[in-house]
Amino acid sequence: MYEKKEKKSVETGNGLTSLAELGEFGLIERLTRNVKRYHPETLKGIGDDAAVIDAGNKVILLSTDLLVEGIHFDLTYMPFKHLGYKAAVVNISDIAAMNGVPKQMTVSIAVSSRFSAEALDELYAGVVMACDKYKVDLVGGDTSSNIKGLMISVSIMGEAKKEEVIYRSGARPGDLLCVTGDLGSAYIGLLILEREKSVFQVDPNMQPELSGFDYQIGRQLRPEARTDIRNLLIGTGIRPTSMIDISDGLASEILHICKQSGVGCKLFEEKIPMDEYTRELAKEYKIIPSVAALSGGEDYELLFTVKQEDYDKIKDIAGITIIGHMTATTEGKFMITPDGKAIPLTAQGWDGMKGR
Repeated sequence: MYEKKEKKSVETGNGLTSLAELGEFGLIERLTRNVKRYHPETLKGIGDDAAVIDAGNKVILLSTDLLVEGIHFDLTYMPFKHLGYKAAVVNISDIAAMNGVPKQMTVSIAVSSRFSAEALDELYAGVVMACDKYKVDLVGGDTSSNIKGLMISVSIMGEAKKEEVIYRSGARPGDLLCVTGDLGSAYIGLLILEREKSVFQVDPNMQPELSGFDYQIGRQLRPEARTDIRNLLIGTGIRPTSMIDISDGLASEILHICKQSGVGCKLFEEKIPMDEYTRELAKEYKIIPSVAALSGGEDYELLFTVKQEDYDKIKDIAGITIIGHMTATTEGKFMITPDGKAIPLTAQGWDGMKGR
């Protein structure tokens, strides 16, 4: 879904603004700065994981994503079925991040003549597999020719009761910062795949060495949306005050919540949940493990805040980790290291206009 982020324009030598320097969120801010809303049914437009439309006794949630070959995926190591599955899941994750139930989906593709019908059969088989798992109806889309490569656009509609929707803007000082699952494995999986691609390009006869990395590679090629969290939290009587999914990296998503909610934060580095083997692999790549979680992205876990009084309800829920708390905006946005140092939190994750 469109998001807005404040950033100064940077001009090129010819006086025109460079898209790379402007960045994805800066570009969205620029393109949408004059957008007006004309209908009272539009409860939330640009700025969250999904738009929110009033539909009487419930709301409709709308989101869309565009995936471009060479930018968002590499067919050297991404099977078509996995690509279709992932394209669907990343949109389903947007609805989960609003605390909604995914319902309908459309898929549109622009494809060049280098692809066969059988390849597209596999792509759509992956989409259908995801729809079957998450009980989403594939209701339409569009197809077009493309001069070069493959582009996939997925739009999704979900629903929720008005009082159930969770926005990014509800966090308050003192709220606990929580995350589902573990982080950083998708990024390490990407590094492994890129390493084996480099080896293959040097010697096409070399077989890729992927044994033992099933979890990391799976997190990259075939992520899952955390639609289970909604019912889990409802069952324990917890209503998050804000929520977002982790697509661009933990740091970026925390800063989105801080910006939309007008708060600061303290994130404790030692609390960031990571798979132990992922930690080891990060060190092999000479990466500080927490950096893989902070900036890697594509984990599609949920980051959310809850009131302090919900501590006893949430502290023992398996698969959910309290990683920090929100503060007054004047206190800044920091990560606290195990030795007590406060490091300013910065977003260095994925940017569709720049790459990593």
